[in-house]
Amino acid sequence: MTRRYLFAAILYLLSLVGFNAAAQTVVRVGWCARTLSTAAAPFAVAMKMGWYAREGIKVELMPLAGSTDCVKLVATKELPYSNPSVEPLAIIRQQGVKAKIFYTAYQGNIYGLAVPQGSAITKITDLKDKTIGVTSMGSAGVIIARALAANAGLDPDRDIRLVVAGEGAQTAALLRTGQVDALSQFDTQYAMVENAGVKLRLLSAKEIERFPSNGFLALEETLRTNHKQAVALAQGYAKGTVFTIANPEAAIRILWEIFPETKPTGIDESTAIREGVKTLEARIPNWDLKKSGVSKWGESSEKSYSAYTDFMQKWGVTKEKVPVNELITNELIDEINNFSWDEVIAKARAYKAQ
Repeated sequence: MTRRYLFAAILYLLSLVGFNAAAQTVVRVGWCARTLSTAAAPFAVAMKMGWYAREGIKVELMPLAGSTDCVKLVATKELPYSNPSVEPLAIIRQQGVKAKIFYTAYQGNIYGLAVPQGSAITKITDLKDKTIGVTSMGSAGVIIARALAANAGLDPDRDIRLVVAGEGAQTAALLRTGQVDALSQFDTQYAMVENAGVKLRLLSAKEIERFPSNGFLALEETLRTNHKQAVALAQGYAKGTVFTIANPEAAIRILWEIFPETKPTGIDESTAIREGVKTLEARIPNWDLKKSGVSKWGESSEKSYSAYTDFMQKWGVTKEKVPVNELITNELIDEINNFSWDEVIAKARAYKAQ
């Protein structure tokens, strides 16, 4: 009799597990690079800690060519959310697409131009007739390179050549062989190139350093009809960000567990951990709220975005200045921040890999 009751109890518990799994809504999010990387750590942490599952969602990251594709697929409703930079949004917004950034993930600008440490190129004007490598032609790095070239007095159509250099080790190989002279990529990619053995030097681009970068994008319709889901998505990421900053090594180990394809091969684990932490440390300063002078995770600084829309209009990214209230909204920020930072930090510091 006892065994029969025990068996029945086990079946009941298994049915609950199955029900909970089935009850989770799959939420597809555009990841604006061809491969998942260390930068996905906050998502991995949120998945591992069960923060998404408790809200009834299962997040799936969908790798894409870059921010341009991330914006297009949200605009066409093929994806409900993505995490692009704002430039493609500003461009497509002028075509009548009603979508907004509802959570600014990177308060500092992750983009910029870089050259090998020993390069004779010391300023942006030296890029005349040079080849610049981007991760893909759909990357925001294309838009940034063209805008910075124009800002420096170059003709972006004639004076520079943009080519696909891929990511990480592939990019490093092209730099070594001289097939590309410079890069227009971003912080974590630059750390990965250095991990592959090519030391880099950033060219001064003070014009964009103060501007925000990527954030969670959704159609305005989605934010109305799936308000709770959007909050859960961004809050899980915010918690994951807090955790990652507090314990980068734990975040790397969790990333490898959730996304095994991100774990490097061909090197020992201690080296892989060290290089992974280095890559995260390249991103952490751009998560810092002080970069935009905000006080809440995901908050969008109207001042920073407005200054950026001026820059984009001035250098031909957009034909005219896009009103900042058409690009961002802070309506969900208070709900997203309805969690204890201290509790998350404590979990991060106490975390032990299993």
